[in-house]
Amino acid sequence: MTRVALVGRGATLSSLAARLPRVDPSLEVVTLAPGEAPDDAEIALCWYPPPGSFARLPRLRLVHSIAAGCDHLLADPSLPAQVPVCRMVDPDQRLGMTEFVLWAVLHYHRRLDQVFADRARHRWHWPVQREASGCRVGVMGLGALGAHAAQALAVQGFSVRGWARSAKHLDGVACFAGEEAFDAFLDGLDILVCLLPLTEATRGILGRATFARLARDAAVINLGRGEHLVRDDLRAALDQGQLRGALLDVFEREPLPEDDPLWRDHRVIITPHMASASSLDTIAAQVVANIHRLERGEALLNRIDPSRGY
Repeated sequence: MTRVALVGRGATLSSLAARLPRVDPSLEVVTLAPGEAPDDAEIALCWYPPPGSFARLPRLRLVHSIAAGCDHLLADPSLPAQVPVCRMVDPDQRLGMTEFVLWAVLHYHRRLDQVFADRARHRWHWPVQREASGCRVGVMGLGALGAHAAQALAVQGFSVRGWARSAKHLDGVACFAGEEAFDAFLDGLDILVCLLPLTEATRGILGRATFARLARDAAVINLGRGEHLVRDDLRAALDQGQLRGALLDVFEREPLPEDDPLWRDHRVIITPHMASASSLDTIAAQVVANIHRLERGEALLNRIDPSRGY
């Protein structure tokens, strides 16, 4: 039997303990609890594992994230350099993310943030509306999720730009690539959507310099990682009127603590890391497929490049 250790936290990870053996009865699934002795599992299935977890798995042959992001794995110095790391790539997750992006962009484009603020004051006010073509939306990150969302926005008539590390070509989207094109990408955007992976190059990218390049009264939507955002710079941009609002789905600490001041800021919409997620069946199927590929010596699906961080 192949032994799989669940390492980390969350209901999705816990639910896979029963789901994986249904897909492949030869799998033995265990949970690596904090403080326990080393385990002989060869596969680690992870979501935000405690630091040092991989040092307790001396026979480790594969590390697999249960989501698209792998920054939480690469940040652990106990991760052996020779062990491959894979992530989830799910067409349904792509559709879910696109739905969320469309909703978030429409919320600001149709000025529903203003409508809800007026409602709280019992104020009947008709906000000025404009065509989608007059709304400049930028999508940072043009991987499987970002590219699909950017093109869906273009189909809805928005003026869409996309920015990525390397050159991309997408129908209906003006694509920019590399650090040298970043300012041109940002220039005058009305809504900025972040779907970047977290790397040292993207950490803190949603900060003062980025906000200053946007159109005044712009909105920011962060669906990447909490570490992309410089919170003090966000607060300053909101106070100064450079930004009118922000929608945050990801945070450095999750769940967001009850006493966090973001909860009390009416200009900030908070959602609980819900923009999109793969189903348990999809996760189990992809993980088992990669375990079988590992055993047969075949190329792994969705293997990441640690030097790039994704």
